[in-house]
Amino acid sequence: MQAITAVVLAAFVAYLGAWYFGAIEGNFALLLMLATLVTGLYWLAERFYFLPQRRRAAQAVQQAAAQRRSELERMGIAKTDDDNAREAEGRLLAQPWWLDWTAGLFPVICAVFLLRSFLFEPFKIPSGSMIPTLMVGDLILVNKYTYGLRLPVFNTRLTQGNAPQRGDVMVFRYPPQPSLDYIKRVVGVPGDEVAYLNKRLTINGKEVPLKDLPEFFDADAMRYFARRQEQLGLHTHDIILNKDVPAFVQGASEFRYRDHCTYSIEGVVCKVPAGHYFMMGDNRDNSLDSRYWGFVPEQNIVGKAFFVWMNFGNLKRIGSFD
Repeated sequence: MQAITAVVLAAFVAYLGAWYFGAIEGNFALLLMLATLVTGLYWLAERFYFLPQRRRAAQAVQQAAAQRRSELERMGIAKTDDDNAREAEGRLLAQPWWLDWTAGLFPVICAVFLLRSFLFEPFKIPSGSMIPTLMVGDLILVNKYTYGLRLPVFNTRLTQGNAPQRGDVMVFRYPPQPSLDYIKRVVGVPGDEVAYLNKRLTINGKEVPLKDLPEFFDADAMRYFARRQEQLGLHTHDIILNKDVPAFVQGASEFRYRDHCTYSIEGVVCKVPAGHYFMMGDNRDNSLDSRYWGFVPEQNIVGKAFFVWMNFGNLKRIGSFD
């Protein structure tokens, strides 16, 4: 078992190393699920086989020591040294290293797996596409059960949950590369006609209400941007616009259901197909979103983002957001 365990642990280390150095495209959810399964098997083996074996061996040492004491007492020797017997018993009961690194870690790994898979998953905001709602470096929590519980890795829905609503900030698997997680705002739900023309958003023929706000200063870009307050569904949030960027969409890919979209010099109009969602970033002129790569299928949904739990560069960022 020591040799088998060494091979298993080496495989995990090799996977992590190859992922770290970019040799492979890692999948943390898959790695965590495999770690839970492997350590769980070791935990069961420890509880029902290895530990009872060690206890029987320790009990045999105890019985031998008791028999020795009884024989010495019959010989008139009342005081005996039991340190060696106790030391041997302790060594027998001690968990070997290969069980320490497998069965011993199972409760922690299992708790992380269940928490991350079915309750809350942490993410880090890597880009500025959701400014001003989310800033680069924000560490956020994503609710994994609002839209229905899903089987880890396979992403198969286990419970119905609620359907995403316009205005929700949602994490999803990037359709062109599902191994990547993206975060955007839900703008169109199935059946909606979404128009983004001349930098004005219209849903089913009705312009989304906007309110002018003071300009937004982006400290990273060292410049000011136009800021608007947008009312999308039940959500009121801010967006920013760059007046120097044209309204038309450059470089849209050949995505599935592209025939549902019409592109012009003014922007784009799309009819959202059944079971799909149209996503946009709040940093409207600096966001690679559904305008470029198409619709998000329901099976790609990861969860609803709702809370910034840390930003090491700005602790004032901590809190909920809309």
